[in-house]
This record gives sequence, structure tokens and C-alpha cells, in this order.
Amino acid sequence: MENERNRTLQTEGELEIDLFELFFLFRKKLKAILLCAVIGALLVGLYTWFFIPPQYQATAKLYIVSASSNSVVNLTDLQIASSLTSDYKELILGRPMMESTIKNLQLEGYNAGGLRRLLNVTNPSGTRILYITATTLDPELSCRIANEVARLSVSWLPEIMESNEPNISEEAVVPSYRSSPSYSKNAILGALVGAVLCYGFAVLQYIMDDTISSADEMEKYFGVVRLTSVPEDAAANDGSRDEERGGFMHRIFRRGAARRFGQSKLGSLARKAKKRREAK
Repeated sequence: MENERNRTLQTEGELEIDLFELFFLFRKKLKAILLCAVIGALLVGLYTWFFIPPQYQATAKLYIVSASSNSVVNLTDLQIASSLTSDYKELILGRPMMESTIKNLQLEGYNAGGLRRLLNVTNPSGTRILYITATTLDPELSCRIANEVARLSVSWLPEIMESNEPNISEEAVVPSYRSSPSYSKNAILGALVGAVLCYGFAVLQYIMDDTISSADEMEKYFGVVRLTSVPEDAAANDGSRDEERGGFMHRIFRRGAARRFGQSKLGSLARKAKKRREAK
């Protein structure tokens, strides 16, 4: 007990957190945490439903053929074709291609930079296939843009690169379902955020509350053994004053506790008790 009191006095300036107490705090606040999770899910779900418009993706696929026109494809042809995919990706998103697409589709209000942000060109690893994906708020517009960019790539890019024409392996179709946002995913994220905020606020309250509320805590932090206790007289407690709710012993502990953030529950009481022992 003496060793425990010495360790307590040595760490009086540090903040001590008991993981078991945090676990019991979580159990105690479980209903509030679940309630905040439900509220967070509802708020984020409603915000997603009313304020985030759905987007639609359409994808056209290009197959990059070999560099030669021979029926027999050798290893060199395959290597050259693989290297061409990177060049195609850069040229497809270039300004001339974007301006031609805007002109052919008569996309009023769009410029090359704005259209480029709607497109994504990818090349799956180990393949010679390019995915041209257009993402807009209109499913038909997404389909038209993806197919037009693929068509221009077949007719225009080989002239620039002096290579064989790529083939359109798959045309884009009008998407039937939105690609984003995901209501379920956003609702789950909202529930997690609500639960974490609720539990974090409860932990912050627990850390800031350095009052001693029972004789057991006195014995835990100061090593003072409880000799006797005064039971609360239920008949005398009419609830008229908040100070009388905890009984006589509760008033003694609350008045003698230090309320300073960043200190553990022993606070200034431990230092005063140490000074009195040294003075004796």
C-alpha cells in the first residue's frame, strides 16, 4: 500500500487512464453511443439523398493492335503495342481530342479542361485494352461522350502516332444504375462518426472530472483505509437541495476534490497530504 501511494505521488502531474474504466464507461454510455450512431446515419443519409446528385458512368473499350500488319505477331510487336497504350492515354486526354469531342457532340458550356475532368482513361495491368470512362449527371450524355472519344481515337490518333488503328472492342451503353453516391456506405460512415464523437465526448468528460466520489476511490488513490461509513438517511433527504443527494460522505469528498484539467484524481489533495506528513 505504501508503494502504491508513493507511485501515485510520483505521477501526480500525469494523466492516468485505466483501460478497464474506459471499457466500463463504454458499457455505461452504450445506449447514448447507439443513439448517436443512428442519428449520424440518418443525417448523412438524408444529406446524401437530397444534396448529392447521382452520377452515371459509361465505358468504351479500345484494343491496341500490334505494330505490324502481319498475321503473325512476334514478341517485339507485343512490346511495342504495350508501350503504345501509355501514349494513347496521354493523347486521348489532350486538348485537340477534347475540342473535337465538344464540337461533334455540340456540348455547350464545356471547354477542354472541363471535359477532361469528366473522363478517365485506364489500362488494366498486363493487357492492351484501354478503358475510356465518362462520368456525368446524365446517363445518356456519359454514353455519348465515351463512344465519341473512342471513335475519334480510332480515326485520329493513328495519324499522329503513325501506327495501326486500334479496334473498338466494346462500345459504351447507357448505364441503368448510378455509380455514385452510395447511400448505404455514406450512412455507415455517418453512424461511425456519430458513435466516435459520442464516445470521445464521454471520455473527455471522464478525463476532466477529477472529483473523488466514494471512499473506495480515497483508498485507491491515497491509501486511506475507510474505518466507518455514515449511511444516508432516506427520510431526511427530500431532494430540495442538490448538495444533499449524495449524503454526508459525498459532500465531504466533493468539497475536498480538485477540479483541474490535466491532473489525475489525486490532484492537489495528494500534494497537501504529502506536505502535512513532511511537516509532522
